[in-house]
Amino acid sequence: MPRGDKGSYTDKQKRKAQHIEEGYEDRGVPKKEAESRAWATVNKESGGGNKSGSGRGKKDTHVSSSRGGKANKSGSFEQRSAAARKGWVTRRKHAQG
Repeated sequence: MPRGDKGSYTDKQKRKAQHIEEGYEDRGVPKKEAESRAWATVNKESGGGNKSGSGRGKKDTHVSSSRGGKANKSGSFEQRSAAARKGWVTRRKHAQG
């Protein structure tokens, strides 16, 4: 199988790579770079092509998909809790004065 051949990937992996690629292109990443990043993401999550046989593949980790987004920007529980306490103190101070 020549290098770069996607024949050993499942249809689901191909669809996932296409979707990821489109997302990168929407953000202004060049087509070739977007394709490269998309397949790297699919490979990291699924361990490569899974068409070797029924039940022989590994489960997807989704490690790359869970990165970014609002959830990681909000901080840890302690940080959110400290921010809530600070806001409560400020509101109480302004209400009194």
